[in-house]
Formats: sequence, structure tokens, C-alpha cells
Amino acid sequence: MAESKNNIITHGLSGKVGKMLVFSQRNGKTIVSAPPKQGAEQSDKQKAHLQLFQEAVIYAKNALKNAETKEAYAAAAEEGQTAYNIAVADMMNAPDIEEIDLSAYTGKPGDTISIKATDDFKVTAVTVEIYNADGSVVEKGSAVLSDTGLEWVYKATTNNDDLHGDKIVVKATDLPANVSEMEQLIP
Repeated sequence: MAESKNNIITHGLSGKVGKMLVFSQRNGKTIVSAPPKQGAEQSDKQKAHLQLFQEAVIYAKNALKNAETKEAYAAAAEEGQTAYNIAVADMMNAPDIEEIDLSAYTGKPGDTISIKATDDFKVTAVTVEIYNADGSVVEKGSAVLSDTGLEWVYKATTNNDDLHGDKIVVKATDLPANVSEMEQLIP
């Protein structure tokens, strides 16, 4: 990919020239590249990615109709990016649950479970579900973002006498409602 600088002939040019060159504009610069190669039929993975991208475009267009959301995405945009770019990327990337810390959970009301969850834009909610070894629900609820903003903290509300084989399920949600889930067994 080449970049054209101060060239009066190619400045502002965009489109395909024959089957050899493609001109495009990015951040006020003219970019020259080879045309994309059209391969054989798309794989299932490629089709799924294309579907996700189409959904991201629809999400971004609708999200930017809301003034608050548009302002938040615009504030996160770096030089050369737009609120639209950030919104599309946000829709395409679900949150990451990096860690579930059960060290302060002993099965007593008031015990805490800490969760580190991140997103390319913003995690909006984290929920915690606690299941007994037999699959019955002990409790479920929402975690709260800590004062440091680095972790989410869930405070237990129910007494859970037998932790052996219990399962903790954590779900993190971002602004476009992408959900990530992580399970952790209590040894």
C-alpha cells in the first residue's frame, strides 16, 4: 500500500483504476493499493465475521442517534478515528473476564467475589450466579464496580454451607449488549 503526498493529480482520488490500482481516502490522505482478491466461496468463519460486521454497522448507526452515546464514543476516539469507528469496534468485541477471585468467599452472607472484566470501550454490568454441585441455584445477582474502577465486586446474600463442587458463573456485558461468560468451580 502506497501513500500519495501533495500530488495534484491523485489528491482526493478514490476508486478503482482498471484491475491494477485502488485509490482511497483516509484521514485526508490518498492511499494507493492493489485491488482486493476475490477468493472462492467464503468459509463459515468468514461468513460469521461478515454477519458480525454487518450487525456492528447497524448497531453503530443506531447508537449514534443517541446524543449521550455518541458523545461517549466520540470522547474515546483518538486522532483519525470517529465515534462511528469506536461504536463498530465496540459491537465487534465482547468483554473479557480476566479473573474471578474467590479467596474472600466462604459461603457466608457478606462474603465477596471479585471479578476483573475489561472491554475495548466499557463494561456496563457484571452478574454472578452461584450453583450447588447438584445444579441448584444458591443465589444470583449483580456485582458493583469498585471505587478503583478496576474490579467488580459481588457481595453474597445467602448462606451456602457446602461449597464442595459448587460452580460460580460470571457474565459481563458491554454497551452493545455483548455478553461474555466464565465459569469457575470451587475446589
